Amino acid sequence: MNLHKLSLRLRPAVTQKFRCLSIQSSGQELEAVAAETLSAEPNMLSVFRTSEQDPTCHSETHTGQYYTLPPTHIQKLFPHGLPPRFQMQVKTFNEGCVMVRPAALELISYLKKADYNKPPLRYVLYGQTGSGKSISLCHTLHYCYTQGWLILHVPDAHLWVKNCKEMLPSTYNPLRFDQPVQATQWLKDFKITNEHFLSKIKTTRRYVWTKRESTEEGRTLGELIDQGVNRMKSSSDVVGAVLRELRLQAGATTEGEEVFKLAVAVDGVNALWGNTTLKKEDRTMCEPEELTLIHNLRKMMKTDWRGGAILTALSQTGSLFKPRSAYLPSELLGEEGFDEMEPFVPVCVSGYNEKEFGSCYLYYLDRNWLQHPRSRSEEGKKELIFLSNRNPSILERLCAFL
Repeated sequence: MNLHKLSLRLRPAVTQKFRCLSIQSSGQELEAVAAETLSAEPNMLSVFRTSEQDPTCHSETHTGQYYTLPPTHIQKLFPHGLPPRFQMQVKTFNEGCVMVRPAALELISYLKKADYNKPPLRYVLYGQTGSGKSISLCHTLHYCYTQGWLILHVPDAHLWVKNCKEMLPSTYNPLRFDQPVQATQWLKDFKITNEHFLSKIKTTRRYVWTKRESTEEGRTLGELIDQGVNRMKSSSDVVGAVLRELRLQAGATTEGEEVFKLAVAVDGVNALWGNTTLKKEDRTMCEPEELTLIHNLRKMMKTDWRGGAILTALSQTGSLFKPRSAYLPSELLGEEGFDEMEPFVPVCVSGYNEKEFGSCYLYYLDRNWLQHPRSRSEEGKKELIFLSNRNPSILERLCAFL
């Protein structure tokens, strides 16, 4: 049975599905549903959930189990950094649960063993579309956050190279273009995530924005960011200044104590060397290196600094003029991007194995995400395995119909 036939068969259940979701939006009734499920199957939660909520302590024994992101961590660490479908799931389920997967554990193990007195290592998550690269990256960032790292997160670099509403000639370099809307939003998110660092880090030089406005040497990073938020015209250059200060000061020590470690995380990193849909005034296509944001972000991919790690994920979704079947680093990065990123540590993210699929299936049952009677049968479970091929994204979209 193909996906189209399945959706036609289950379409009458869609109305009932969303009626159930609207009921779940109230906290009291959600708790009642959870209590009913738990009482019916008292040992089910121990199968697909883990009580270990600290990503630092996650190990192979937790593989395939869900842990819950504290709401405060979601608000601070991921103000706009979670994949859109996962954000919808968090609202629907009234909780943010992430499955502990081998790729994230592998990446976290590398971070635990790295020498941060040396240049940063580059890590690249790759895999088929919908295999869970973005969530594995978020899991790793949660580990960095709990360890007190400063987080520099670009949730989707492809948004910087296409469909930008406003693009202005750079006031700093006439050969480049600024994107004030994207730059301002990124600065706001960065400020929320790293608020406790902003008063500790001081600028190392004077930055001049206009004839009347400048940021003097020795001012806090918070003041530098406020300049970009309050003056959109200079926001792209402020992003460049912020990135420069972080490269210079990452891994530095004050009175023998390290100030901060820096996690540079870019989802859709292949956008930095791909094509754009942006056009100049003469109607010619804009190259990625002509964008101020991309130009400065490329500098963060270099290994001429120390005291951190470069965490990236490839994304076929949003990639321009690439075949849908492409997923390998050599295919998505292209020759230029591959040469710029090499050497790097590749980390493969595959589809669910049998245990992971079982945990996901039980989790959807527990959250009443599966409403159709057939979906709760063994035969229905086998159909889901066949139709999704254990791909996390396809499985989630299939279950939205059930």
